[in-house]
Amino acid sequence: MVVIHYTGMGTCEAAIERLCSVESAVSCHYLISEKGEVLQLVDEARRAWHAGVGSWGGITDVNSASIGIELANPGPLAGFPPFTEPQMAALEGVLAAVLARWNIMPENVVGHCDTAPGRKFDPGAKFDWARLELNSLAQRRFLRPKS
Repeated sequence: MVVIHYTGMGTCEAAIERLCSVESAVSCHYLISEKGEVLQLVDEARRAWHAGVGSWGGITDVNSASIGIELANPGPLAGFPPFTEPQMAALEGVLAAVLARWNIMPENVVGHCDTAPGRKFDPGAKFDWARLELNSLAQRRFLRPKS
Protein backbone atom coordinates (compact mmCIF):
# COMPACT_ATOMS: atom_id res chain seq x y z
CA MET A 1 0.00 0.00 0.00
CA VAL A 2 0.95 3.67 -0.27
CA VAL A 3 0.27 6.24 2.44
CA ILE A 4 0.17 9.92 1.48
CA HIS A 5 0.97 12.60 4.06
CA TYR A 6 1.57 16.32 4.33
CA THR A 7 4.64 17.32 6.31
CA GLY A 8 2.89 19.85 8.53
CA MET A 9 6.11 21.83 8.70
CA GLY A 10 6.89 25.40 7.70
CA THR A 11 9.38 24.57 4.95
CA CYS A 12 10.51 21.63 2.87
CA GLU A 13 14.02 22.11 4.27
CA ALA A 14 12.71 21.74 7.83
CA ALA A 15 10.90 18.58 6.79
CA ILE A 16 14.07 17.12 5.25
CA GLU A 17 15.98 17.83 8.44
CA ARG A 18 13.34 16.14 10.60
CA LEU A 19 12.82 13.17 8.27
CA CYS A 20 16.58 12.53 8.11
CA SER A 21 17.22 12.98 11.83
CA VAL A 22 17.88 9.81 13.81
CA GLU A 23 16.56 11.54 16.93
CA SER A 24 13.15 12.25 15.41
CA ALA A 25 12.46 8.55 14.72
CA VAL A 26 10.34 9.61 11.71
CA SER A 27 11.08 8.87 8.05
CA CYS A 28 9.44 8.33 4.69
CA HIS A 29 10.32 6.84 1.35
CA TYR A 30 9.68 9.98 -0.70
CA LEU A 31 9.38 13.69 -0.03
CA ILE A 32 7.99 15.91 -2.78
CA SER A 33 8.65 19.64 -2.55
CA GLU A 34 6.22 22.38 -3.54
CA LYS A 35 8.30 22.82 -6.72
CA GLY A 36 7.84 19.16 -7.64
CA GLU A 37 11.33 18.02 -6.66
CA VAL A 38 11.29 14.37 -5.60
CA LEU A 39 13.69 13.20 -2.92
CA GLN A 40 13.95 9.50 -2.10
CA LEU A 41 14.89 9.28 1.58
CA VAL A 42 14.44 5.54 2.20
CA ASP A 43 14.78 2.67 -0.27
CA GLU A 44 11.35 1.27 -1.14
CA ALA A 45 12.37 -2.22 0.02
CA ARG A 46 13.14 -0.90 3.51
CA ARG A 47 10.75 0.07 6.28
CA ALA A 48 10.20 3.77 6.86
CA TRP A 49 8.62 5.18 10.01
CA HIS A 50 5.86 7.39 8.60
CA ALA A 51 2.55 5.90 9.67
CA GLY A 52 2.66 5.35 13.42
CA VAL A 53 -0.16 3.43 15.04
CA GLY A 54 -2.92 2.57 12.61
CA SER A 55 -4.37 -0.06 10.29
CA TRP A 56 -5.81 -0.65 6.85
CA GLY A 57 -7.86 -3.76 6.22
CA GLY A 58 -6.05 -6.61 7.91
CA ILE A 59 -2.76 -4.68 8.04
CA THR A 60 -1.92 -3.53 11.56
CA ASP A 61 1.75 -2.73 10.95
CA VAL A 62 1.29 -0.10 8.26
CA ASN A 63 4.95 0.96 8.27
CA SER A 64 6.07 -2.53 7.26
CA ALA A 65 3.50 -2.84 4.48
CA SER A 66 3.60 0.58 2.84
CA ILE A 67 5.49 3.17 0.88
CA GLY A 68 5.24 6.55 2.61
CA ILE A 69 5.06 9.71 0.51
CA GLU A 70 5.28 13.11 2.22
CA LEU A 71 4.17 16.25 0.41
CA ALA A 72 5.84 19.42 1.64
CA ASN A 73 2.88 21.42 2.91
CA PRO A 74 2.48 23.22 6.24
CA GLY A 75 -1.10 22.04 6.65
CA PRO A 76 -2.68 23.68 9.71
CA LEU A 77 0.37 25.89 10.32
CA ALA A 78 -0.62 28.03 7.31
CA GLY A 79 -4.37 27.51 6.99
CA PHE A 80 -4.11 24.39 4.84
CA PRO A 81 -2.72 25.82 1.58
CA PRO A 82 -3.49 23.87 -1.61
CA PHE A 83 -0.94 21.47 -3.01
CA THR A 84 0.91 22.94 -6.00
CA GLU A 85 0.54 21.80 -9.60
CA PRO A 86 4.23 20.77 -9.89
CA GLN A 87 3.91 18.80 -6.65
CA MET A 88 0.78 16.95 -7.81
CA ALA A 89 2.35 16.20 -11.20
CA ALA A 90 5.44 14.78 -9.47
CA LEU A 91 3.25 12.73 -7.13
CA GLU A 92 1.45 11.23 -10.14
CA GLY A 93 4.80 10.15 -11.60
CA VAL A 94 6.02 8.64 -8.33
CA LEU A 95 2.72 6.86 -7.72
CA ALA A 96 2.56 5.40 -11.22
CA ALA A 97 6.06 3.95 -10.84
CA VAL A 98 5.52 2.64 -7.30
CA LEU A 99 2.18 1.02 -8.13
CA ALA A 100 3.70 -0.70 -11.16
CA ARG A 101 6.83 -1.89 -9.31
CA TRP A 102 4.94 -3.30 -6.32
CA ASN A 103 1.68 -4.32 -8.04
CA ILE A 104 -0.34 -2.10 -5.70
CA MET A 105 -3.99 -1.57 -6.51
CA PRO A 106 -5.33 2.02 -6.60
CA GLU A 107 -7.69 1.29 -3.69
CA ASN A 108 -4.62 0.76 -1.52
CA VAL A 109 -3.38 4.32 -2.06
CA VAL A 110 -4.61 6.00 1.09
CA GLY A 111 -4.15 9.07 3.19
CA HIS A 112 -2.67 9.01 6.67
CA CYS A 113 -6.19 9.93 7.80
CA ASP A 114 -7.43 6.57 6.47
CA THR A 115 -4.98 4.47 8.49
CA ALA A 116 -5.37 6.47 11.71
CA PRO A 117 -8.85 8.04 11.64
CA GLY A 118 -9.46 10.55 14.38
CA ARG A 119 -5.74 10.77 15.12
CA LYS A 120 -4.37 11.95 11.76
CA PHE A 121 -5.98 14.24 9.21
CA ASP A 122 -3.44 14.43 6.38
CA PRO A 123 -3.24 14.89 3.50
CA GLY A 124 -6.33 16.97 4.27
CA ALA A 125 -9.46 18.31 2.60
CA LYS A 126 -7.56 20.25 -0.09
CA PHE A 127 -5.79 17.18 -1.42
CA ASP A 128 -6.97 16.37 -4.97
CA TRP A 129 -8.01 12.73 -4.74
CA ALA A 130 -10.22 13.15 -7.81
CA ARG A 131 -7.16 13.94 -9.91
CA LEU A 132 -5.49 10.71 -8.83
CA GLU A 133 -8.68 8.75 -9.48
CA LEU A 134 -8.94 10.13 -13.02
CA ASN A 135 -5.49 8.71 -13.71
CA SER A 136 -6.21 5.36 -11.99
CA LEU A 137 -3.70 6.13 -9.25
CA ALA A 138 -6.16 6.01 -6.35
CA GLN A 139 -9.67 4.87 -5.66
CA ARG A 140 -11.26 6.57 -2.69
CA ARG A 141 -13.33 4.50 -0.38
CA PHE A 142 -15.60 6.04 2.14
CA LEU A 143 -15.68 2.91 4.27
CA ARG A 144 -12.61 1.22 5.69
CA PRO A 145 -11.96 -2.26 4.24
CA LYS A 146 -13.01 -5.23 6.35
CA SER A 147 -10.21 -6.78 8.37
